[in-house]
Amino acid sequence: MDLTIFITKPGMDKLQKRIGFLMNEDRPDVIRTLVIAREFGDLSENAEYKAARERQRQIDSEIDYLRRRSASLKVVDTDAFPRDTVRFGLYCRAMDTDNNEELWYHVVGVDELNFSDEEGVMAVSVVSPIGTALLGKKLGDVAVVRAPIGDRYLEILEIK
Repeated sequence: MDLTIFITKPGMDKLQKRIGFLMNEDRPDVIRTLVIAREFGDLSENAEYKAARERQRQIDSEIDYLRRRSASLKVVDTDAFPRDTVRFGLYCRAMDTDNNEELWYHVVGVDELNFSDEEGVMAVSVVSPIGTALLGKKLGDVAVVRAPIGDRYLEILEIK
């Protein structure tokens, strides 16, 4: 199963807000900048105009990508999930057994990582080494994270 097509409802809401921001705020600002820069005269030597056109292309590309991507994603409602096992969209508190550091993890879709901004919570992709290791674990289980720097062991302390 391709886990990269899933997104949580809050993740989709943030993605849609990003599209709205780009279309309703960023893009109109760039268009205004283009109009002003065009008034400076010769466009072939107009650095402001060239920079604004490049910014417009970046914004249009991001809007296009996010629209196409959001159309292909499947929203998962995690409210009904039981909290006995780490599942997609759920949070878990885990302790790194090597250094006794406790961290909150939120297992999310690939497309949500750029929009995660929760204080004290590390968003991890469902297909990342940490996300893969956490999925399916229950309270007290130890998740083995296979990483290039060596294995990490995370003991599951809480799931919500």
